[in-house]
Amino acid sequence: MPSTTHLLYLHGFRSSPQSAKARQTAAYVQQHHPGVTLWCPQLPPSPRAAMALVAQGIAAWPRESMAVMGSSLGGFYASWVAQQVACPSVMLNPAVDPARDLAKYIGEQSSWHDPSDRFFFLPEYIAELQTLDMRGRPPAGAELAIIAKGDEVLDWREMAQRYPAALQIVGEGGDHALSNFAEHLPQIAKFLALA
Repeated sequence: MPSTTHLLYLHGFRSSPQSAKARQTAAYVQQHHPGVTLWCPQLPPSPRAAMALVAQGIAAWPRESMAVMGSSLGGFYASWVAQQVACPSVMLNPAVDPARDLAKYIGEQSSWHDPSDRFFFLPEYIAELQTLDMRGRPPAGAELAIIAKGDEVLDWREMAQRYPAALQIVGEGGDHALSNFAEHLPQIAKFLALA
């Protein structure tokens, strides 16, 4: 696999570029792979708008040396991006069926990292999520799935079944936030061959 020069990081539902994993990724890349372009955009609540923003942001990126990683809903999005551009992907406790799981969140929500930041999750976003669902398609690039059995939000068995072709790191215990995420960064960097 060629070296990765451009890395896209996609945060999860109600999250932001201020998430612990996004910040740890940025710090690790800056320290160990300063030549890598890392982009972690603030994603709008609309899945269609979020992926339009991403597609626009990576339009000029070199397809042969880019990769995507995402956490939770961002992992679901990462699978969509990887299919569009045929690049390697890393999923961190990825959402498998967000159209099902997020239906109960329709209405006003607040951001984890800034409770004063409020947004509306609209009913039409469920159909937008269904449109982005890549289940059943063979991977378009190498996949790494990091899954915690102790995830209190998502079922680890569903995640493992969703990515049968992926290199899987399934940890005992843990949590949805992957509190031990920093320990995985060297392996992620190696898997993606960060430049």
